[in-house]
Amino acid sequence: MRLHILHVTTYGYRGPVELLVHRMMLTPRSSHALRLISADLSCEPAAELEWTQDVFGNLIATASFPNPSKHLTITNRVIVNQTAAAWPILKIAPHAHRYPFDYSHEELTDLGALMVPEHTDSEGRLAAWAHAQVLGVDTDTLSLLQDMNAAARIGMTYVAREEIGTQSPQETLDLASGSCRDLATLFIEAVRQLGFGARAVSGYLFDPAILENPADPGFQHGATHAWAEVYLPRAGWVAFDPTNGRMGEAHLVPVAVGRSIAQLSPIDGRYVGVDDAFLGMKVEVTVSTTDRTDLTPQDGSSSSD
Repeated sequence: MRLHILHVTTYGYRGPVELLVHRMMLTPRSSHALRLISADLSCEPAAELEWTQDVFGNLIATASFPNPSKHLTITNRVIVNQTAAAWPILKIAPHAHRYPFDYSHEELTDLGALMVPEHTDSEGRLAAWAHAQVLGVDTDTLSLLQDMNAAARIGMTYVAREEIGTQSPQETLDLASGSCRDLATLFIEAVRQLGFGARAVSGYLFDPAILENPADPGFQHGATHAWAEVYLPRAGWVAFDPTNGRMGEAHLVPVAVGRSIAQLSPIDGRYVGVDDAFLGMKVEVTVSTTDRTDLTPQDGSSSSD
């Protein structure tokens, strides 16, 4: 399936401000199931772009702006070929078919911080919640992870929060609600409590079940999205999307991976100006199976989550 992605982020200011360096993670990560065909990142006003990679191999664009401006528009146009199976068959190493299992010494060394919970659990609430999903002392590994994926969504109300940052797993359990990044964080921290290596993923979501424009069957809206991956011996990194209760990469276009969601902001930058200079930000994302990325997203496009 060929997907055309248009991601436009617009910032408005009361008057000209000095735009400091902006760091952007917007280019999809290629894999056996995702081939990057083209990517075009541009800024208005024009910026000088430098490209590098971070410790996780994410592609980073750093933009420098020579002149003050009253606005900033960052436009990302991407075409990818997504071939992930809707119902993946995973070839897990025999010793890891049943939980608990042991990672090899090399795997433990490489996974490192990806196995260590980041949020304090002094009362043991998260650990108790995680272990409650384990049905027995010898259980199927993949079934356990699927149960955990479902538990991170069942009983939770999905909310598209505008606030910056991510809730702690305890907050999500207390509120019984959260955004995709909150539910992904709950899942990641819970499986780490059980001894799995896990990482956060950000990117784009495309769901053929959501048809925004019946008159044009090839046109659908998408959204920025967050989910998780768990490392399983031989099978490698396996995607789990608690927001939608899915396993596998189908419908997902990964852009960046990291130890936590906090590391994966698509755009990070600052400006110098008066206290009330900032007027607001607007994010629009369109994902389509037809070439519609030459158009500006219309009202109704999904906002960043």
